Amino acid sequence: MIRIIDRMSPQTLRILALLIVLGAVLLFFAAVVPNYLNGRLFNRISSSVAIMTLIATAQTLVIITRNIDLSIGSTLGFVAFATGSLITNNPDLGPVVLIVYAMALGAMFGAINGALVAFARVPSIIVTLATMALFRSALVEYSGSKSISTANLPDWLVSFPNTVLWSIGQMQFRASFVAALTVVLIVHVALSRLRAARRLYAIGSNPEAAEMAGINTRKTVFVAFVLAGALAGLGGFMFLARFGTITVVAGLGFELKSVASAVVGGVNIFGGSGTVIGALIGTILVDLIDTSLVRWQLVSAFWREAVLGILILLSVAADALVMRRLIAARQAREHRRAEQKVQHELAAQ
Repeated sequence: MIRIIDRMSPQTLRILALLIVLGAVLLFFAAVVPNYLNGRLFNRISSSVAIMTLIATAQTLVIITRNIDLSIGSTLGFVAFATGSLITNNPDLGPVVLIVYAMALGAMFGAINGALVAFARVPSIIVTLATMALFRSALVEYSGSKSISTANLPDWLVSFPNTVLWSIGQMQFRASFVAALTVVLIVHVALSRLRAARRLYAIGSNPEAAEMAGINTRKTVFVAFVLAGALAGLGGFMFLARFGTITVVAGLGFELKSVASAVVGGVNIFGGSGTVIGALIGTILVDLIDTSLVRWQLVSAFWREAVLGILILLSVAADALVMRRLIAARQAREHRRAEQKVQHELAAQ
């Protein structure tokens, strides 16, 4: 068992630990909530996590570079309303045009954040805290106290999220969930294989060393915010498709949940490590607990928010404590093996 653990990377260990926690949560609620484990649970969770998966993926790209985006919920809300307004006034627009518009608009908001953080050198928490309010105010002004209604949206858009692509028993794999998984896989492959994407980790691990290695840190951080904005824009499109009725409070509170999903998923809040696969599992775990607590009548609505906060604290503490101990234990074992090798070589002489 120790040898197997030694061969695993810290990221793999994080994901394995997350899967164990996810299984434990399922078993716990199955014991306290009647008729808990069934196909309806999968359908409900997969439908609700599709949007947050995109937002958590966007947040992960930014957090890896030692930054954070608190305006991501406001970006999603503005894009959802603007996209709904566009398709309402131009009902003949196709899906591709609408998706490109949503992602481009989100990327524009991301570029504003990225320019201020990367080039003006303003801390991201300050920039995005300000733009969170500014983008939300812009939505209020743009909407003119009106809302987008489902009745004015085309049928293909409204039916998209719940379109069943295939089923396994009672479990339905719907279009929105499959689309979110596809995006996660694409981003995961890019972060794992592409040299340009790996620069995000280099900057998050050690910005000074990355600069000395010839990485354009300002440009890379800027691109990370633009990509995060584009994914938030795609999330805005998905939000519009799922809920239909869009008001000025669309996406409100998504900032906390996106950070929670990423951090619970093993993304280091101090940058330099984490995966979007972990963020996906973290999203599922947060939503699973939130949904299950609704069905567990012993817990009030107030404590559901408290549980989310506790999850963030425990995740950060566990990541700092457990991973340090695992790395220290691995280094100690490697040191002992090196000493044993030297002793064998001396004995052979």
